[in-house]
Amino acid sequence: MNSDQIAHGDVDVDLGRLFASVRLKWPRILFAALVITGLVFAVTYTVTPQYRAQTRLLIETRESIYTRPQGVNDGDRPILDGEGVASQVELITSTEILTRVAEDFNLANRGEFAGDGGSFLSGLLVMAGLKSAPVEGTAEEKVLRAFRERLTVYRVENSRVIVIEFSSEDPKLAAEIPNAVADAYVAVQSDAKLQSNTSATQWLEPEIQDLRERVKEAEARVAEYRAQSDLLLGQNNTVLATQQLAELSSELSRTRANRSAATAQAASVRSALQSGASVETLPEVMASPLIQRLRERQVELNAQIADLSTTLLGNHPRIRALRSQLADLDAQIRSEANKVLAGFEAEAATAERREEELNAELNRLKAASAVAEEEQVELRALEREAAAQRELLESYLTRYREAASRSDRNYLPADVRIFSRAITPSEPYFPKIVPITVAAFVASLLIMAVMTLLQELFSGRAMRPTAGVPAPVPATARMPREEPLEEVRTGEPELTDVDTERAHIPVFAERPEVRQEPVKPARYGEIDIEQASERLVAGGAGRALFISPEGDEAAAASVLVARDVADSGLRVLLLDLTASGAASLPMLESVAYAGITNLLASEAQFADVIHTDLFSECHIIPVGTADPKRAMRAADRLPIIMESLSAAYDVVIVECGPSDARDIRRLLSSDTEVLVSMVDPEEGEMAVEMLDDLRESGVDAPILVSPAGHRMPPAPPGRDAA
Repeated sequence: MNSDQIAHGDVDVDLGRLFASVRLKWPRILFAALVITGLVFAVTYTVTPQYRAQTRLLIETRESIYTRPQGVNDGDRPILDGEGVASQVELITSTEILTRVAEDFNLANRGEFAGDGGSFLSGLLVMAGLKSAPVEGTAEEKVLRAFRERLTVYRVENSRVIVIEFSSEDPKLAAEIPNAVADAYVAVQSDAKLQSNTSATQWLEPEIQDLRERVKEAEARVAEYRAQSDLLLGQNNTVLATQQLAELSSELSRTRANRSAATAQAASVRSALQSGASVETLPEVMASPLIQRLRERQVELNAQIADLSTTLLGNHPRIRALRSQLADLDAQIRSEANKVLAGFEAEAATAERREEELNAELNRLKAASAVAEEEQVELRALEREAAAQRELLESYLTRYREAASRSDRNYLPADVRIFSRAITPSEPYFPKIVPITVAAFVASLLIMAVMTLLQELFSGRAMRPTAGVPAPVPATARMPREEPLEEVRTGEPELTDVDTERAHIPVFAERPEVRQEPVKPARYGEIDIEQASERLVAGGAGRALFISPEGDEAAAASVLVARDVADSGLRVLLLDLTASGAASLPMLESVAYAGITNLLASEAQFADVIHTDLFSECHIIPVGTADPKRAMRAADRLPIIMESLSAAYDVVIVECGPSDARDIRRLLSSDTEVLVSMVDPEEGEMAVEMLDDLRESGVDAPILVSPAGHRMPPAPPGRDAA
């Protein structure tokens, strides 16, 4: 990470100096605000004033109680719901109604509807890209388009009220148009009802004729079937056979009762006569008028005998004569009782014979009634069909007469009422010059003040170093890389998880100063592991590229340097670009981890490929397990990945293996250190050739790193040691 990045992390905003710039530059801010306000005032003053008026409609039932169809109440008529009212809003803005109103007012000859020029404000909006340019079309399309732009129709929430608003340059026209649109809508509704009524009348006429014929046919079938089946109707509209069966059942019951009564009476009289009991105690015998007269004569004779017995003896001829008459009366009473018994017996026999006749007749009527009931079922079905046809005919006739009368008298009220008509507005609703000018002045003051603050902030004049932290040394004042650096790095990013979303956001935190010891220059420009670590810590390099001409053995230098720098407190990441994973193997114990090839092949994210060293706080991105060929196809993404890692880490160390200058060109940046690691001192000439190759390729001051105590051989003639 370079010193500029450190500087941004170690400074605060000087609020006093920041707001002092506003006080110093207030004349310029005020002048700019006045200029902008003047322009806004000029624009609003030249804008053609617009007037707006509105008409209100109420969706309700307009049918009178005197003309309402019979049997229909107001509660039975459907009232439009929210969707229905919204549909009426769309109907008001239909092309039919708007075209009719546009023709009535001849809007095609008005400039604001013809679309020839347009207002100055509209032209500015079109030029600024805030409004689309007018689309070419026919004159009627232009008028309708302009009409719809100025017309607003909406429903008042939670009500059946529809508001029609219209704006125009002419205040009189602004009031007349919504009224005309409302009248046209009411007329369309009435016409729709009239058309519906006419269509219903035209449909009912032939339907009524057909129904009349069907009613005649149904009633004729009823009469014909009744005549063929001999289904005569008696009282209460019942079949005669059924009625006779009911009457005969009643008579049979009475006959059985009479027979039972006569049999019982005959048995009682017979028992009394056979036992020699007095028949005068039997109510059936005493009911006979003759016996009653004989009984009266017997009483008289007994009375006479009693009277004569007081003066005459019992053998007196008169008393004997009276007693003889009394005996005759007893014989007559018994004889008459026998006749009563014979009468009862005859009555019982007659009732029995009548009962037999009635049973026979009852059986015959039962069979006839069963047949009649079956025929009655069919007859009732025919009658129901005829009745249904008759009721439908009567209903159609009633509706036809109502529809015809409404059409003749032209009484078809629409279910809408205009309860508030638009009046000519006296003041324009746009533009409001004073409020717009005041708002423009306040907004311009705020904008200019914010712009001044941002300018002061981005210029760096409002920045100050953090208390207790020395100001960083500018990049131009750095010492040459061959000499020890005295600048101490004092800030590092906090340890945060690195992923695809936050890897490029560095977060800095305070850390104690790192004690720095001067870097001693080695012979032939050679430095050891400790000096290389100190150089990276103190030099401010954000990226270090290690090249190992000897192969995997020399890759250990990058691992040692990465661990040493991590121990100093910096956040370090080692990126292993070797083919065998020589740098990541001693740090992870295995190369079977997701790494840079997985990231390039889009098989993993940053959080999946960054691992922690087993023996230090250093992070490592291994080679990975993806197909190298597939990963190399996305090699162009490597510089972007390096930029993200450099933003998240203090130092990014890249082990490039036995690469050359062409291979590392895409990894170079302005704050990159290039180091060549050597293990075998006998291979010094190879190292010198690599250093010369890097210099010729544009790499400034590449550094040779070797273990402590190893010395490089003298450079060949004509070559300089690194």
